[in-house]
Amino acid sequence: MQAAKSVGVQLSVYQRVLKLMGNRFEISVVAEEETWANLQIDAAIAEIQRVEKLLTTFSDDSQTNQINAMAGIAPVKVEREVFDLITRSLKISDLTQGAFDITYGSIDKRLWNFDVNLTSLPDLATARESVRLINYQNVLLNEQETSVFLKEKGMRIGFGGIGKGYAADSAKAVLQKNGVQSGIVNAAGDLITWGTQPNGKPWTIAIADPNHSDTPFSALNISNMAIATSGNYEKYATIDGKKYSHTIDPKTGLPVTGIKSVSVISPSAEFADAMATPITVMGAKVGLHLVNQLKNVACIIITDNDTLYTSDNIKIK
Repeated sequence: MQAAKSVGVQLSVYQRVLKLMGNRFEISVVAEEETWANLQIDAAIAEIQRVEKLLTTFSDDSQTNQINAMAGIAPVKVEREVFDLITRSLKISDLTQGAFDITYGSIDKRLWNFDVNLTSLPDLATARESVRLINYQNVLLNEQETSVFLKEKGMRIGFGGIGKGYAADSAKAVLQKNGVQSGIVNAAGDLITWGTQPNGKPWTIAIADPNHSDTPFSALNISNMAIATSGNYEKYATIDGKKYSHTIDPKTGLPVTGIKSVSVISPSAEFADAMATPITVMGAKVGLHLVNQLKNVACIIITDNDTLYTSDNIKIK
């Protein structure tokens, strides 16, 4: 563990960028000394890789795939950590009335290829059929056994909407335990911060302008907070002049329209990550109404016509 800094010691930010969980991760730690900082970053990377192995759907032996393989057949006993993450996921599904749903893995992906080839939407009946198996209420948990059962054959869970945030929180916990007093874990835009910059000032996070994703439209001081952004500016389809987000509404099976980007600020990257997409699904008015009822959660929404909405507890410069 690194001792508390003595007067006159020079602090620097040490950073590493790499691909983890199929995404660009950037880990930054404030430290006096580079070798020590690199050891801490190594420990954070190992933690993210551990979480990925647990949750991935790209490996047959992951706990996620074991649950999916036994859908409609039998419950699967899982590690307490996975059980707890699923429990929290289902609570967020309740909170968002199903707009967030880890059983989205059941969607028929053949309908959706968000590139130049997507030139028309499926009819309503086909779209609805494609999401027939998405229903978080059919995930049955047994607290005593720490087992998970998907009620219907063909159901699949996936942690794409919450896993990156969870991994960022887990990496931060490891870094703090090892004595890193300030840093940022950025999981492809879902990021968590703690402590301050070497100059003692809070971390400042830029929020991308959805029309020019490489230029910020605003900056926020968010030390000791997390922020996650969900936007349609990176992956979308334009059909008959209308822009459709790559986010699918789990109730209708159709892509969401109306919102360019949602940024959620909360003490946990997991929660911010999990809330950004459902707010896009719920729409600006309903999404803001929900956020305004939550403690320590703030939200910034930019609609398709460039109207900016914020929750009651935030003021944008």
